[in-house]
Amino acid sequence: MAGNRTFTMIKPDGVANGHIGAILEKISGAGFRIVSLKMTQLTTADAEAFYAVHAERPFYGELVSYMSSGPIVAAILEKENAVEDFRTLIGNTDPKKADPGTIRALYATDISANAVHGSDSDENAMIEGNFHFAGREMF
Repeated sequence: MAGNRTFTMIKPDGVANGHIGAILEKISGAGFRIVSLKMTQLTTADAEAFYAVHAERPFYGELVSYMSSGPIVAAILEKENAVEDFRTLIGNTDPKKADPGTIRALYATDISANAVHGSDSDENAMIEGNFHFAGREMF
């Protein structure tokens, strides 16, 4: 059964390019309720821990460096079928392949700097949300 909460973060490129407001407006306009929101910056250790699942992949070091390069905006979102609906809203990881009107088609610069992260499962939404909002019951 699909859950009603998911995790997202506006990545360093989305923040640096001034897209926070537009992305949050797009999220709200798609019927998501923002349950919790914060701006922070990941340390290298935080980024390594968050992306540990990719530690053996060739892009891991680059990903960690990028994700700790500037502020991010982390959020817990609520809506029925949240994970799947949010993945549709953000579009393909590669903005050149993302459907028109999706967040990545509108605001991403390339496959690495793709503006926003969205959890890919209910389980990962809980893990990722708890990582960023430790000590607060979000799920």
